[in-house]
Amino acid sequence: MQSLSQKEPTQLTDEQIEAFGAEMDAIRRRVVSQLGEEDAAYIRAVVDAQRKLEIAGRAMLMVGVFPPAWLGGVAALALSKIIDNMEIGHNVMHGQYDWMGDNALNSRDFEWDIVSSAELWKRSHNFQHHTYTNIVGKDRDIGYLMLRITPEQRWNPYYLGNPVYAVLLSFFFQWGVMLHDLEADQLVTGEKSWDEVSDDGKKMAGKALRQVAKDYVLFPALSGPFFLFTLTGNASANMIRNLWAFAIIFCGHFPEEVQTFTEEEAANESRGQWYRRQLLGSGNITGSALFHLMSGNLSHQIEHHLFPDLPARRYQAIAVEVREACERYGLPYNTGGLTKQLGSVFRQLVTLAMPWSAGPSQPREERSALESVKAA
Repeated sequence: MQSLSQKEPTQLTDEQIEAFGAEMDAIRRRVVSQLGEEDAAYIRAVVDAQRKLEIAGRAMLMVGVFPPAWLGGVAALALSKIIDNMEIGHNVMHGQYDWMGDNALNSRDFEWDIVSSAELWKRSHNFQHHTYTNIVGKDRDIGYLMLRITPEQRWNPYYLGNPVYAVLLSFFFQWGVMLHDLEADQLVTGEKSWDEVSDDGKKMAGKALRQVAKDYVLFPALSGPFFLFTLTGNASANMIRNLWAFAIIFCGHFPEEVQTFTEEEAANESRGQWYRRQLLGSGNITGSALFHLMSGNLSHQIEHHLFPDLPARRYQAIAVEVREACERYGLPYNTGGLTKQLGSVFRQLVTLAMPWSAGPSQPREERSALESVKAA
């Protein structure tokens, strides 16, 4: 993950940037005008499939003393949780289906199967992340306040544990998201008062308690003598969901080619410049139709950052147009397979853990020289 100053894309004139932005606006207007029954039927079918998977998974785990039932139950419940979080929860809470007028699919009321409160997640993600995408010092999703993921973050000895922190975060990702959304760090900086943090903490604690009670008390208790099989099955399903969500989200945000920005570079942006920042600050993952469904179509992270409130099922078709526009304007379009993108992320995490990795404490010329040595 590079700063804009370290790797400049093709330089465009102001007129070209605004022309690119106008093309993106035109794509958005056209898709909005086309939304209708096909989109509604799709999301309702996904919700129906997710519910059936959950019922099947929990039923199999209740007789989990039999190994095939336990394995099948874990697989079905994990798939259910992945679809709930990725293709349904994330996208519904972006307002992608508010136009339907369906209370069950409305961004204001939806709650998902994860310990983080939907209300606080929307504040952290929908507003802060999508407004200040990849602006160092403004986008709190950069490194999730735990990791050094761009050279623009000043190095300190804490970051020697970068790879270890990343592995731990991947296994406990829903809890990491919860702590991130709580924004307790802003108590230290003075941006939030104790009362504000305390109120948010109560909301988070209430949501987390309900999730823990459901997965680790209620359903195991309903299994009677098979309590431990259901308990371990639920824990395994949650872990699989955590690992998957971590991989998809990090591949979309933190590969080496993805760029970050300073507040000065992003100041007073035009609409075209905003689109350009979203493009340069994102990466896609190639895959099958099933892969895109399982990723909540965040495998099209570029298109999601460009059009966060459009139904994600539309991103695959939109991607063809966006990529063609990038080729015409000489803009990079970062995409690759899951293995390639995930490998790139972990190279970043290891490289930036080192004290000799380039950072803002070094003069720009020194950083350029260091990059040349590394490349050699």
